[in-house]
Amino acid sequence: MTPIRQNRGRGAALASAMCALLVTGTVLTGCAEDPNEGTNGVGRLPAAKIQGKTRSAAESAGAVRMHGNVVSGGRTYALDVRLKDGGGDGSVTSEGATFKLLRIGEQLYVKADAEFWTHGDGKGDSGKGDAAAASKLGGKYVKVPQGDPSYKKFSGFTDKGLLLDSLLTLHGTLATDGHDEEAGVRTIRVTGDKGSGGTLEVSLEGKPYPLRLERAGGAGTLTFSGWGEDFSLREPEKNETVDYGKQLPAS
Repeated sequence: MTPIRQNRGRGAALASAMCALLVTGTVLTGCAEDPNEGTNGVGRLPAAKIQGKTRSAAESAGAVRMHGNVVSGGRTYALDVRLKDGGGDGSVTSEGATFKLLRIGEQLYVKADAEFWTHGDGKGDSGKGDAAAASKLGGKYVKVPQGDPSYKKFSGFTDKGLLLDSLLTLHGTLATDGHDEEAGVRTIRVTGDKGSGGTLEVSLEGKPYPLRLERAGGAGTLTFSGWGEDFSLREPEKNETVDYGKQLPAS
């Protein structure tokens, strides 16, 4: 048994030496570095299977942080939100206005300055009414009634399942497009229609989480981090909260 182990060791050493001595001339395939060596292995799979595994990993994670921008309905929304199955929090900026969102279970809160809640030109009864309402709502966590038209729109930014399901979709023919790195983590790039249908960077380390997404048609770019890292959601203090009633001012 001992001589066999020695011969194997000499063979491996000889192969390594031959690779090291190759400076110019013939390139040996066996000496090429495998970019998937030591990874989670998804880089060796077809693009469609990579996307499937990525979706499964994302859906099973308890939490995630999402940062970047999304173009929807002609508007650009800058997002910085933390999401979990029971709710989420963070900030959204659109058309120069920034508001904070907090959802715990079914209860949604919106916090913004008075200008966010102001409507009308300040003239006449309507403008005065808007200004009066804004002065009460500005800087407070405003409870959003579930029947209010704003509830569905705002709560969507804090819904992990809904956001991931709508965002992690590549359109057209899927293909892998080489290896890269995102925030120090090795990735495999998956594209739809050579990038026009979106581009997704998938982690090659640990679980195959999505780390960066370029949406189809220039509809925004998002980065994902903190997969599986739980965080706490705290109900605002009573003196920080306003219950506006059945319907908020249109915003």
